[in-house]
Amino acid sequence: MIKVLIVFGTRPEAIKMAPLVREFKKEENTQVFDARVCVTGQHRQMLDQVMEVFGITPEYDLNIMKAGQDLFDITTEVLMGMKGILDEFKPDVVLVHGDTGTSTAAALAAFYRQVDIGHVEAGLRTYNRNSPWPEEMNRQMTGRLANWHFSPTQWAADNLLKEQVNPATVFVTGNTVIDALQIAGKELEQKGSLLETVQSKLKEHIPHIDAITLGGQFILVTGHRRENFGQGFLGICESIKEVATSYPDWQVIYPVHLNPNVQQPVNDLLKGIDNVYLIPPLEYLPFVYLMNNCAFVLTDSGGIQEEAPGLGKPVLVMRDTTERPEAVASGTVKLVGTIKEQIVANCKALIEDTAFYKSMSSAKNPYGDGSAATEIVKVLKEKYLK
Repeated sequence: MIKVLIVFGTRPEAIKMAPLVREFKKEENTQVFDARVCVTGQHRQMLDQVMEVFGITPEYDLNIMKAGQDLFDITTEVLMGMKGILDEFKPDVVLVHGDTGTSTAAALAAFYRQVDIGHVEAGLRTYNRNSPWPEEMNRQMTGRLANWHFSPTQWAADNLLKEQVNPATVFVTGNTVIDALQIAGKELEQKGSLLETVQSKLKEHIPHIDAITLGGQFILVTGHRRENFGQGFLGICESIKEVATSYPDWQVIYPVHLNPNVQQPVNDLLKGIDNVYLIPPLEYLPFVYLMNNCAFVLTDSGGIQEEAPGLGKPVLVMRDTTERPEAVASGTVKLVGTIKEQIVANCKALIEDTAFYKSMSSAKNPYGDGSAATEIVKVLKEKYLK
């Protein structure tokens, strides 16, 4: 039996690893895999919400989150917490995801115990060690430790090959975020009561959400990147303010990250504008609902650059670099930085220029067809049943 330990600790990781957990559950009766989940709790409340949506009960929970934690805390707590779990379970392979402190520390712990490492969403690069920070170097370090590399696209795989990674260990699988998005979409589509619950939760913060989503004339905003703290966020907030006041018939919905570096400029510059809704961070399904109904997305997030194109939504990325250039190349994502004039100009173009909007909304999503988890499980089965 192949013993697999799936490790994640943040909300984005949970969303992207949930399809893998589900896929392994399908294999339970075959007696091929003994797959267990370890969560670090790098995020807590948001992590738990995602696990509830996807019906995940972890076998191990490091519960590391504490007030004021920093990168030193995350790394040391995960590293030491993993030691006991690896010694108890003795997995054949540890699966980690992407670019978080959880992924890098868990991979390092597995390496110290000479356990194989599978890196899901491998090969994304900007080759700028400070952008995104610290995620770029987290990815590179995890990639150097990994035995198996599950790349979402050929571009990501090519990055690894250029870095002299053994081609026999690199697999193009698509991105599991598309799997998760399809699972969530089916749940909302097939369960009327679930959709009602989602709408009810949104009404707590946006009383007229039904009318807003029906018209589809709203911009969904997210922003939380460390490298944008300070002047970057001032530029972002000033841009949103100008767009909102220039187009009073359009609505802006902004689930605001809890970090004080985000909260302060957002509330200082945007609070009190009638058509700007500053709401608390959302659970996964309400966010998917908004993303599916908005006109376009304004974000500095990484994962949304993959999710929104899967729903045919243009994405303006408030960053100067991206480790996901495939969507930029396909035309569904555009980098606009944090300079006010550039953000405003591109928002206006999407609102006013029908041809420009159509060119972005109809561009092909480069991140796969929703079968990434199936492909990853298939590879592991082939490699460990030899």
